Amino acid sequence: MQLIQELTLTINGQLVRLKDIAPTITLLEYLRQHGYVGTKEGCGDGDCGACTVAVIGQSAEGKPTYQAVNSCLIPVGSVAGREVITAEGLANGKLHPVQEAMVQTGGSQCGYCTPGFIMSMFSAYYEGKVDDLCIDGNLCRCTGYLAIRRASEMVTGKVENDSFTEKLSNCDTFLEPIDYTFSDHHFYRPSHISEVLELLQQHPSATLIAGGTDLGLELSWHRQTYPIMISLEGVEELKFINHASDFVEIGAAVPLTHIERSLQGIFPSIDEMIYWFAARQVRNRATLGGNIGTASPIGDLPPVLLSLDATVKLVSLNGERTILLADFFKGYRQTELQKGEIIFSVTIPKTITPNAVRRLSQSYKIGKRGTDDISIVAAAYTIDLDSNNTIVHARLGYGGVAATPARALSVESMLVGQPWTLETIQQAKTALYEAFTPLSDLRGSAEYRKKLVANLFEKFFVEMSQENI
Repeated sequence: MQLIQELTLTINGQLVRLKDIAPTITLLEYLRQHGYVGTKEGCGDGDCGACTVAVIGQSAEGKPTYQAVNSCLIPVGSVAGREVITAEGLANGKLHPVQEAMVQTGGSQCGYCTPGFIMSMFSAYYEGKVDDLCIDGNLCRCTGYLAIRRASEMVTGKVENDSFTEKLSNCDTFLEPIDYTFSDHHFYRPSHISEVLELLQQHPSATLIAGGTDLGLELSWHRQTYPIMISLEGVEELKFINHASDFVEIGAAVPLTHIERSLQGIFPSIDEMIYWFAARQVRNRATLGGNIGTASPIGDLPPVLLSLDATVKLVSLNGERTILLADFFKGYRQTELQKGEIIFSVTIPKTITPNAVRRLSQSYKIGKRGTDDISIVAAAYTIDLDSNNTIVHARLGYGGVAATPARALSVESMLVGQPWTLETIQQAKTALYEAFTPLSDLRGSAEYRKKLVANLFEKFFVEMSQENI
């Protein structure tokens, strides 16, 4: 990588050169400091959507697409070489169709949240489907959602060829490598995994960033500084999904939106959990490797992956090794990763237990609100049954009830060999209530969490039984 003196990006069609600027300030900070004040600062946590902008990235099929993202969570270095569209850039002599629809339906009152809604709808407009899911990361506290939903219905499926569709057809989403330094801030964006590993050897204390949706919280609130940051966004070797007959392997830097679309129908528990995973803006950025690597006890996907016996491939300059995800988490925010080692991929087996004839699998997330919220408790279950309806394999994964995502190992052992009946479930519920020692916090008491751990398993049994009636 060649050392560069400035970062460049395109904002609303205009090339912008950034000199003498810390690469770790958020995109939101930069935009508002430079006059793009249509992008609002709301929560700073990626929860309200007021800061939403569109960035040109790649779809799951590898084609250029507009992606709605939370600018409050993205360091400006991460959008170097990209094109960013803000609310100010939509009207070209006349209102954009999504803006016009919002006006006609009366979808805006105070207007503070409106630019974020518009940018989410704008991004979805060019995919041909503007619906509730595209705006589930945007909050409005005064207009009410009915008018906004009517605006969405007016424009969905009515894409017009315009300057924005032309921009996509002529866009190159390749990310040039970056080696940028300002003051005591160093930002690297290598193109190959070998370069990442070499940089980690040179800078063992460096911070890795991919989507940045977790790390972005620290940047947004200036709670921590990151002198050396290595971005993985330009490493194509980490962006793959390999479908085999008996497994799926997913690169660590694959965004959750791509997983959502590429794995649809293969793993029901993944389908369900990703649906409730934060919001579209977060899923467009968040990666599988990041969700695992943060080792958060309330990460949404680890319980699901634990229930599916997923394995993790780790690589370093010394080679590679593969371990069970169940062995990856060592303590609160602590993992099996060694110095100079990174997550390369996650592999999820498709096959069921050899003597089983049926697999039951599903996940659940309990939070204060549906989407775009942190779990109080997350649970994921996989049960394999033989021809006699006897349990021959059991995996019960949980989040939010221990220092790490964890399996209810003793209950799994107890279930194997038992009939898949309500009596067995009631016995398991008693054991599950005592399986963990969760903490009480603002989201829920320890007692509430213990009851959820037990009751969600009964919910799973009831739902699976109803499906097979």
